[in-house]
Amino acid sequence: MKLVHLVGNRPQFIKLAPFLMAAEKKNIQNIIIHSGQHYDYEMSKIFFDNLQIPEPNYHLEAGGGTHTSQTTKVMLGTEKALSDEKPALLVIYGDTNTTLAGALVAYKMNLPFAHVEAGLREYVWRPEEMNKKVSDHFAKYCFCPIQRACDNLKHEGVNKNNIFLTGDITYDTFKYAQAVLDQKAKIVIPKNPYFLLTMHRAETVDHKEKVEPIIEALLEINHEIIYPIHPRTEKSLKNLGLYERLISTGNIKIIPPVGYFDLLKLIKHSKLVITDSGGVIKEAFYSEKPGVAIDAASEYDEIYNLECSILTGQNKKKILAAVKKMGNKNITRIVHKNKIFGNGQSATKMVEIILSHET
Repeated sequence: MKLVHLVGNRPQFIKLAPFLMAAEKKNIQNIIIHSGQHYDYEMSKIFFDNLQIPEPNYHLEAGGGTHTSQTTKVMLGTEKALSDEKPALLVIYGDTNTTLAGALVAYKMNLPFAHVEAGLREYVWRPEEMNKKVSDHFAKYCFCPIQRACDNLKHEGVNKNNIFLTGDITYDTFKYAQAVLDQKAKIVIPKNPYFLLTMHRAETVDHKEKVEPIIEALLEINHEIIYPIHPRTEKSLKNLGLYERLISTGNIKIIPPVGYFDLLKLIKHSKLVITDSGGVIKEAFYSEKPGVAIDAASEYDEIYNLECSILTGQNKKKILAAVKKMGNKNITRIVHKNKIFGNGQSATKMVEIILSHET
């Protein structure tokens, strides 16, 4: 059996890695298409090297441009690759333009596809929300990370025979990483206690009215903050005239972008994680670290309902209040009691489902 995997950003690479491992154990041939949606080659390479992902078979170089032009480039490149490879199945991941492009092409080509991380909803208008919905309603295999994702799809009328509760594939990657973290992570951990900040979403860092209140809050936090900044984010903050303010007080330490293992090590040794990333909020939860989500909505209500993180949006007062409340909170017992993301074997389960239906 041959599978084609379509990926284009770091969260998708993290999901791809355990799927490849599980598929290879069953002697499945895997072809990788890299859309290039996140177009920093060096940052992509860090994650591929960290996670031992083979060099992609196809590079579409679709980064930059509008949502429409980017999606179109990925569709055209994917269509050609699928025509050449003639796989049994396409596998798409997450909620990006790459995800949507793969779903549309596979549907038009009458090729079955699996959507990894299906059924998650934020119920706010974002391009990612549409990408997820379209992909889920076209997919033959909706691989849901949590029970609520399955429930969402049932409520939307998706065929129940296409819905599978597998657990969260990022937890597979996390568990693998923990076993090798001390050997693989190269970053030197600061001696003093610190909070970890990740902030990179374009809808946040490209808009002054959204990112400025966040920066104002960060500057008032009397604690060392480590911030691995993406080059694109740094450029955007400089264009908005906010970068110098960000580093003005000295409590925020800017460091270069980090790979997967270094990020997990930074999370592991932090006191608190402040982030606009749903993936990082999950990794904080897996690592038993409290979080503050500087975002307007989330797919993972379970984490917030357990009071392991607080969702603040871009509101300065809410951010400061959440940091004060969560900065010294111990969530270890809560995480141990609530295994909401599965057992770390979701990729194996996905592969077994595909084999049972396609062979």
